[in-house]
Amino acid sequence: MPDISSLDVAFRLFLAAVLGGAVGFEREVREREAGLRTHVLVSVGSALFFLVSAYAWTDWSFSQREGLMFDPTRIAAQIVSGIGFLGAGAIIRQGLSVRGVTTAATLWLVAGIGMASGAGYWEAAVIATVGAIVTLWPLRIAAHRLLTRFRPEDVQQVVVDLAPGQGAAPVLGALEELGGTVSQFQLSESRSGRELVATVDFPEKQQASKVASRLAELEHVTGVRWVE
Repeated sequence: MPDISSLDVAFRLFLAAVLGGAVGFEREVREREAGLRTHVLVSVGSALFFLVSAYAWTDWSFSQREGLMFDPTRIAAQIVSGIGFLGAGAIIRQGLSVRGVTTAATLWLVAGIGMASGAGYWEAAVIATVGAIVTLWPLRIAAHRLLTRFRPEDVQQVVVDLAPGQGAAPVLGALEELGGTVSQFQLSESRSGRELVATVDFPEKQQASKVASRLAELEHVTGVRWVE
C-alpha cells in the first residue's frame, strides 16, 4: 500500500470541507433541512473514512501473510449505504407535500465528493461540485421559468412578506391547512425583512382573499400578494 504524508491528508480533508461547504451554502441560504455544517461534516467524514480505509493499515503486514488479502474499498463502500440514513432524515412530509428530496440528493452527492477528495481525485471532486451548484441555482431558475408556461390554471403563486429573521414553515403549514400543495418555494432577503415566494396547487378553486386573510393572520407576516 502507498504511504501518504500528513500534509497531503490535511489538504484532502480541507478540500473536502471547501467543496462540501460550497454545496451546503446553497442549502443554507434557502433554509433547507440540511445546511452548510451538515454538508461539510458529511464531506469531511466521507474523505476521512476513505483515507482510513486506504492508508491507515499500511503498517500492517497483511500482504506478507499467506492466504490474506487486504481490500481498501470495504470501509469506503459502507459510506454509500450509511449516507442513506442521513438522506432519509432530510425528507419531510407535510400533509400532501414532500420536501427535502433535493437536500437528500445533495447529501449523497457531497459524500461522493468527499470520497473523491480523500482518494486524491481532485479534478472529479471539483467538477462534481461545479455541476451541483449549476444544477441547484441557474438550472433551477431556468426550469422554473420554463415550467411556468405549462402550469395548469389552478396553480397559483403567492408572495408573502416576513419580518427579518423569520422562517417559511408557518406560512407553508397554513397553505397546506387550506388544502394547498406547495410544489416549490424560495425564501430570500428583502429591504424590509424576508420575502417568501411559494407555488401552490389547490385541488379546488380557492378564493384569493380567503387565503390572503389566513396568511395575514400569522405572526410576523407583514404582507401578502398574488402573482398574476
